[in-house]
Amino acid sequence: MSTACNEQHIYVNMPEQSPNFSTLEAALASIPYENPEKEFPAPTSDIPPVVIHIGKGVYREKITVTRPNVTFLGEGEDRGDVVLVYGDYAQEIMPDGIKRGTFRTATLRIDAQDFKAVHMTIQNDSGYGYQVGQALALYTDGDRCYFEDCALLGGQDTLFTAPLPEQEFEAGGFRGPGEFRPRTMTRQMFRNCFIQGDVDFIFGSAIVYFDNCEIFSRLQAGKPFPEDSEKIYGYVTAASTPQSEKYGYVFKDCKLTSDCPPHSIYLGRPWREYAKTVFLHCELGEHIHPVGWMDWKKPHDHFYFGEYNSYGPGASSGERADFSHQITESEAAEYTVENVLKGWKPGL
Repeated sequence: MSTACNEQHIYVNMPEQSPNFSTLEAALASIPYENPEKEFPAPTSDIPPVVIHIGKGVYREKITVTRPNVTFLGEGEDRGDVVLVYGDYAQEIMPDGIKRGTFRTATLRIDAQDFKAVHMTIQNDSGYGYQVGQALALYTDGDRCYFEDCALLGGQDTLFTAPLPEQEFEAGGFRGPGEFRPRTMTRQMFRNCFIQGDVDFIFGSAIVYFDNCEIFSRLQAGKPFPEDSEKIYGYVTAASTPQSEKYGYVFKDCKLTSDCPPHSIYLGRPWREYAKTVFLHCELGEHIHPVGWMDWKKPHDHFYFGEYNSYGPGASSGERADFSHQITESEAAEYTVENVLKGWKPGL
């Protein structure tokens, strides 16, 4: 990782280093930053970068990052050696008698630009979606957020990529930190990551590039089904891309794996009607349903679902939903990192 001359380094659970803190919360509190207006995309070049080195351990903390230019760097031999975990879930009844809801469940919420996380695990361990509802491991609400060699572990709604859609389906559905904010677009990238969940576990409105990631659809053990129904265990994506954006979710050279039965997982469905999701040269396991995509009762000429050169037992191009697209080679060539992320070239 490159080192800026004014870069600050602090440490968590690494007593041989200084300054050292016992928790991530304490480490973040040592570098206070206030930006109440949260004006995106405000320049951050005058804000010195901070790298927080995190020693081996399991950190049961619920963390929000509000300072730009922060990097979380796991210092274990494996990304599983540094685990940030919490267990809030949507169906939990709060002291005021109202359910917690989806957007107050995140183990880690990024509320700042130019955040990076490397070589660590972020987890929500509350349970399966059918048992506890939505339960975010990671909530990213900042432009130019970058994740490399990270594991995101959860059930329903593991990863939310803000902003929220303009309108909620039901009153209180967006209750949480982004409910009344302007819907400002963000760009994010996940490289060499492992992302696990069950229902709609990668969802939101951001422009996101997934490069060489493993996407694991988790079996919801004991999930009940109506008699004679098709046993569908989940959906990988639920994008809500704004109509004005050309790109939404792009998966390139990714591997889709699962412990679910054959043909029991869909590649995606549109959370909002202009959702955009594309898989480029991805290996699809047999858990992927031959139809591939669900329309969620949205107009077929609004959303865009596409694949280019899928392979593996789940790559049934001849059986795909008629509203989906088999992308040509020339069309696929347009999905470069630079094009999708509007000139941002993420990296370490």
